[in-house]
Amino acid sequence: MLSILCGIMIPRDIMSALLEMTESAESDAGFLLELGQRVRTLRGLRGMSRKVLAKVSGISERYIAQLESGKGNVSIILLRRVSDALATPLEDLLPNSDPSIDWPVIRDLVRRATPVQIAHAKDVLSGMGRLGAGARRAQALHGIALIGLRGAGKSTLGRMLADKIGWSFVELNKEIEQQNGLSVAEIIALYGQEGFRRMEQAALTQLLARKELMVLATGGGIVSEAISFDQILSSFYTIWLKADPEEHMARVRGQGDLRPMADDRAAMQELRTILQSREPLYARASGVLDTAGLSVDEAAAKLTAMVSPVLCRDACAFGLKNAAV
Repeated sequence: MLSILCGIMIPRDIMSALLEMTESAESDAGFLLELGQRVRTLRGLRGMSRKVLAKVSGISERYIAQLESGKGNVSIILLRRVSDALATPLEDLLPNSDPSIDWPVIRDLVRRATPVQIAHAKDVLSGMGRLGAGARRAQALHGIALIGLRGAGKSTLGRMLADKIGWSFVELNKEIEQQNGLSVAEIIALYGQEGFRRMEQAALTQLLARKELMVLATGGGIVSEAISFDQILSSFYTIWLKADPEEHMARVRGQGDLRPMADDRAAMQELRTILQSREPLYARASGVLDTAGLSVDEAAAKLTAMVSPVLCRDACAFGLKNAAV
């Protein structure tokens, strides 16, 4: 529009207003694009297709698609402008059940904190005790944890590794089911994702209380729960079992898994979205094993070889007298 008006004499105040409107529109468009990306990323972390998200939220699948493509409702922009005018984060305008009047102060302090201060705060809040700034605590290692998407081979390879090194093998989802007397699907149907994550954290805490060495196979979405995933990373030598999306899908379907993600016509694209969203978190693992194109025996041999140096080097930390594998 401005280029068309370039040959016309326009008062300076009007031109300034036009420029401000253009910059505001560009800022709004950028915000909506970032918001859409954030929604898409969070959906991927939770392992939800658009269809499932639409069903759970009561919002049309079409609107969710628009939101993720950066074409959200104009009311979102208006709310953002109100928060900007009030000089307050957008989240402070949204009602929540948080009873703590100190939360805004804590949030702002965390945003300005150094990595050492954040580590100190985590220790205090998690009940690990009061450590001096910069102090390091020796973490008690509970074994080896396998993370990754469904179909990566966590259960199969985890059980083989546990048998090889003489440790117990534990599937976190089965622990959750046993402790609550319900299947994972039933838990989610009754209590939602939030309820399942609470039970997941409780089950993990109970496992760590056993103080025994184990090979732990986690659920694919554990990386979306920050507290539980942090416990995994700090308590286990963590390995990401990685594979191509096509191989993940083939293995899941081969196991007879008919959950929504496997039935969706756009299942492969949704799977890619999940993997893309979770990859930065999976990559925080201590090691990565790409199982694509490998037979079960080949993958098991590579996994054993990967953990052998760790067991030998950290035999004392793992409580082993003989670390030979």
